[in-house]
Amino acid sequence: MRGAAAIAGVAESDLGEVGTGRYAIDLAAQAAARALDDAGLTKNDVDGLFTAIAGRGMAPLDVGEYLGIRPRYSDGTMVGGSAFVSFLHHAALAVQAGACEVALLVYGSTPRADSGRARLGMGPPELPNYEAPYKPRQPITGYALAAARHMHQYGTTREQLAEVAVAARRWAQLNPVAFERGPLTVDDVLSSRVISSPLAKLDCCLVTDGGGAVVVTTPERARAARKPPVYLLGAGEAHWHRSISQMPDLTVTAATESSARAYAMAGVGPSDVDVVQVYDAFTINTILFMEDLGFCAKGEGGAFVAGGRIAPGGELAVNTSGGGLSYCHPGMFGIFTIIEAVRQLRGECGDRQRDGAEVAVAHGNGGQLSSQVTAVLGSEATL
Repeated sequence: MRGAAAIAGVAESDLGEVGTGRYAIDLAAQAAARALDDAGLTKNDVDGLFTAIAGRGMAPLDVGEYLGIRPRYSDGTMVGGSAFVSFLHHAALAVQAGACEVALLVYGSTPRADSGRARLGMGPPELPNYEAPYKPRQPITGYALAAARHMHQYGTTREQLAEVAVAARRWAQLNPVAFERGPLTVDDVLSSRVISSPLAKLDCCLVTDGGGAVVVTTPERARAARKPPVYLLGAGEAHWHRSISQMPDLTVTAATESSARAYAMAGVGPSDVDVVQVYDAFTINTILFMEDLGFCAKGEGGAFVAGGRIAPGGELAVNTSGGGLSYCHPGMFGIFTIIEAVRQLRGECGDRQRDGAEVAVAHGNGGQLSSQVTAVLGSEATL
């Protein structure tokens, strides 16, 4: 299915702090309208709908009704923050099979606004969790376990973790819509309040409102769209566990499998990749994914991200939007890895543009290092 489907449009909704008067489905609709406009299409062209919104068990029905779309193919698979990279794979399969011709991937979430509603007594109750007797602070405690193990096993340092946050902030300073753009140093990260040892506040992603949308269609329709098409060259999915207590090895994720499948389909390897967008909910994520996506050996991720290697001007352009650590994080970040990868391959990123970008990886993570989905995207020149 290499090159059998292409991305014709991408967009975000308003991001950041949208206020308690707007809801997740509103932001999803705004992103959808913008992405369709980016592609030069309308909602009447859409016959495939792919969406998941936390708290909405029948999100495709809700979003379809709200947008006035009557799809002939729908997918609402919920695998956490990786869901939208998974949807990209599923949409390409559906387009290739003729199950739909124009697929809309759409997301919206308002965790920042929801916190305000919760203070007014409007929030949902906490769901039970069988790990609760151990009083974890989820999801960060699970990621802290992985960070602590990586530090113990491979000598990874707090300073190396902090360099991930600093690199993300330096990219965000080049992104006019990033939520956090102020100066950030390694010392700032190390001196921020510890939330779940060894992770501190500035090792953690943002909590913002926001939505995103991606339009996937046939190569023929994509070539006739407003913007240059970006092709799905390869994709792979894998998951080994749900709860962090069931993770086979806290230092190895299923991204080792998902990326191998994506690279094999695409016919490329890590050395061919120009830009990398990964789900950086916490600083340990980026280190683990640099290893598991094949950019360095297992255990070398801490040293790999040091010295500005993944920051602007570094050897590898990683999370050029600013990532979940500085750009936005409305709960499920996966769709934003796709949006930024597409913009890089189109050459639309201004001061943060990676010159000559032809191949990009967008990688999604769901749960607590649970669901892993890797997509390899390419420009026309890669076909």
